[in-house]
Amino acid sequence: MSTQKVAVVTGASQGIGAALVEAYRKLGYQVVANSRSITPAGDAGILTVAGDIADPAVGARVIERALETFGRVDTLVNNAGVFVAKPFTEYTAADFDLVTGVNLRGFFEVTQRAIAAMADGGHVVSITTSLTDHANSAVPSALASLTKGGLNSVTKSLAIEYATRGVRVNAVSPGIIRTPMHPAETHDALASLHPVGRLGEIGDIVDAVLFLENAPFVTGEILHVDGGQSAGH
Repeated sequence: MSTQKVAVVTGASQGIGAALVEAYRKLGYQVVANSRSITPAGDAGILTVAGDIADPAVGARVIERALETFGRVDTLVNNAGVFVAKPFTEYTAADFDLVTGVNLRGFFEVTQRAIAAMADGGHVVSITTSLTDHANSAVPSALASLTKGGLNSVTKSLAIEYATRGVRVNAVSPGIIRTPMHPAETHDALASLHPVGRLGEIGDIVDAVLFLENAPFVTGEILHVDGGQSAGH
């Protein structure tokens, strides 16, 4: 087995995911990067696996390809996620299927296989949202709370289940981050949703994930990186 560590990152083609791929490469990891439309990387240390993580076959394929190519899985970052803000009674069945497909089914399939592959211990980190702790009347987000709240809860459950097997399980709970998901004209309004009065940056989330990666005594932690959002407003 190779001694070089391997990280798997979902939602890896842009924003936080792309920055995480780069950060893990700088740490010396080989990286398996997944998103629906990801293209091959010009780096032998990055394996790209295209596919929609909501498709149950894709999570399995991502981990299979990681093992075939690099021989091991040490870290999984569940970064893929979708967010649909609507009044609760206006969500459609298609909205429900989209959000639960990526946020829950996608998490389940790839995480189950990743943990099974972590023979010598490992680390799972999921990106959730502080809206699960601190609902905001300006952002109706019941499906985010339903799904990402589940991820916060299962983070603690899996941390305890696998604590004696050397697998740590944590989450980073962001506020609103300046990514391609948010058009520039919305930034001022979104900034006002945080007590500190600004948006978070992609680097804030990457730094939080890397802190957890290098914190061997931390497991079951929901690390809020949200400009104070979860504390109140």
